[in-house]
Amino acid sequence: MELLVPAGDINSFYAALNNGADAIYLSGKMFGARSYAKNFTEEELKTVLRLGKIYGVKIYVTMNTLVKENEIKDFLNEVEFLYNLGVDAILMQDFGMISLCLEKYPNLVIHASTQVNNSSYETIKLLHELGVKRVVLPREMTIDEINKIDIPIELEVFIHGALCVSYSGNCLFSSMLGNRSGNRGECVGSCRLPYKLYKEDNLIDKGYLLSMKELNASLEIKKLPSTVTSLKIEGRMKSASYVGFITKYYRKILDNKTITKEDIDDLKSLFNRKFTKGHLFNDEDLINKSSPNHLGSHLGKVINITDNRIRIELDEELLQGDGIRFKESNKGMIVNYLYNLKDDLINKGNAKQIIEIDNKVNLNTLDEVRKTTSKKLEIQDFTITKKVPINIKVKAKIGEKFVLSFDDKENVVTYTGDIIEKSINNPISRERIILQLEKLGNTPFVAKHITFDIDDNIFIRIGDLNIARRTLSERLIGKRLNNYKEPVINNVTYEKVITNNKINTNEYNEIQRNPFYLKRILRDKSIVSNLFRPTKDAIASYHLNVFNSYTAYYLYKLGYKGVTLSVELNEKELKDLIETIREKFGQIPLIIKNKGHVEVMIIKGNILNIDISENYTLVNMKNDKFKVSYDGRCTHIYSSYELNLNENSFNYDNIYFI
Repeated sequence: MELLVPAGDINSFYAALNNGADAIYLSGKMFGARSYAKNFTEEELKTVLRLGKIYGVKIYVTMNTLVKENEIKDFLNEVEFLYNLGVDAILMQDFGMISLCLEKYPNLVIHASTQVNNSSYETIKLLHELGVKRVVLPREMTIDEINKIDIPIELEVFIHGALCVSYSGNCLFSSMLGNRSGNRGECVGSCRLPYKLYKEDNLIDKGYLLSMKELNASLEIKKLPSTVTSLKIEGRMKSASYVGFITKYYRKILDNKTITKEDIDDLKSLFNRKFTKGHLFNDEDLINKSSPNHLGSHLGKVINITDNRIRIELDEELLQGDGIRFKESNKGMIVNYLYNLKDDLINKGNAKQIIEIDNKVNLNTLDEVRKTTSKKLEIQDFTITKKVPINIKVKAKIGEKFVLSFDDKENVVTYTGDIIEKSINNPISRERIILQLEKLGNTPFVAKHITFDIDDNIFIRIGDLNIARRTLSERLIGKRLNNYKEPVINNVTYEKVITNNKINTNEYNEIQRNPFYLKRILRDKSIVSNLFRPTKDAIASYHLNVFNSYTAYYLYKLGYKGVTLSVELNEKELKDLIETIREKFGQIPLIIKNKGHVEVMIIKGNILNIDISENYTLVNMKNDKFKVSYDGRCTHIYSSYELNLNENSFNYDNIYFI
């Protein structure tokens, strides 16, 4: 299985490359669903795509935000830029852009982001039929469900990192509350805030009720079905040190090496909100309602405090420069100075040793100490250390031309030199040939195995060997750089839709959300929130995130009788979008949700431990009130306010309101 690792900046990329990633996913400055990561400039994208090909690491670029109509030109320009550079795949969420790019760029590899909400069998089947090569499965999917996917499409599964509490692509909380869309890479982390839960007027729970623990499937990944193509680690907002460690950690597991207690402690000290095996392995212990923050690993306990010093009994090693946090007081610091009980400055405290540190956080209570950053795990040198193993063949027969070849399993390059002569005084030895050929130095290569077909007492100049070695290194780099399909760009044309069909929205019922086998519960007239090819009358709900004219058009062509536009668009954006759809694609029946509460989260299971009732309310620190319900399968959270768009301001034909 492929080990797929995140990179939020160029140093994280080098950390992933050096520590065993098979593939790296990253983003340019636009459309990458992590607006607050540093991300990559165009020059950096050129660099990483080149290095990926040289070192045999696939590069997937995330362009998985929803795309507004006025951004389509920039989006396609970015796609073509990456396409021409030979990107291994582009991740997308926007259904219109997926459909358009599959037609426009026929041999571009597209992966459907987890934001597409690939949570039903029918959705995955449709994406495969459209030409999508891989789906990133939602974190809610279980092994049993994955085992039932008999569709010949690549499956990518999250195995480590932050968990969204809502089905991805179905979370509108940040957008509805703070006007910053999670679907556009601007999530404010509403799920990481404290809430109070009321049943009618009675307070029944409080804390970080929606804050998920960190996914950690490291001890279980060998149980995943062989149909899984890629194991994905979350973390484009994480440091290069984190990326380097987590890559090495999972590389050890996949290479059947032993994970030590030190490895596990280091993992905890790098980042954890407590760990869970997630829905993937049916772990019901998902929420850490006491804290949404990094907890670190246990280090020791405070045994004495003065105004100037904190005395700590260590249970684990502490280095000068480590970061620590005192659990109950939640105060944290970097250990700049470390003392033994003789008041000598030291650079390390050992387990079972009593040490002192400066009390620069005004700690006044005896407390548990936790390590939150590790100095020894910090990466200082980002020189590329990864090497590509090659096999070398040497043929040197008297009276025949000298032949040297490099083989990286996918490419073979050959150098033919002068005719080999018999040595009179100074024959070259095999050992000397090996010595010269192994001098691959700053090239990406390392000699794994050298085979010989040579005569005794042959004469080869050392300079000729060096020229052959350098020539083949350059040729092999060239072969690896050019090992991708030439881009193909098609012109795509559309016929305008002409229809007199009318929709009675009162006839439609919204089906239960996100079941794995969707068709089993389709009603005759349904509003659906999963992407699939309708086999009965259906209209597309606002959960399909229609941000642009192409999404509306392609959904209509799939068979939907009408298409609901995104509730994340404001009135002006809705009007502009309607006019563009009419101009480009004709009379597609369009629906606007203009009243009532918006479902801001759909959550698998009974995450709040409530009854099947509609009398529950979540209240945040600003006293906003969110209606909550549980339907026996999923938890639903609704916006604190109702939509209020004036129907009379939308003076267009074939527009409906719900």
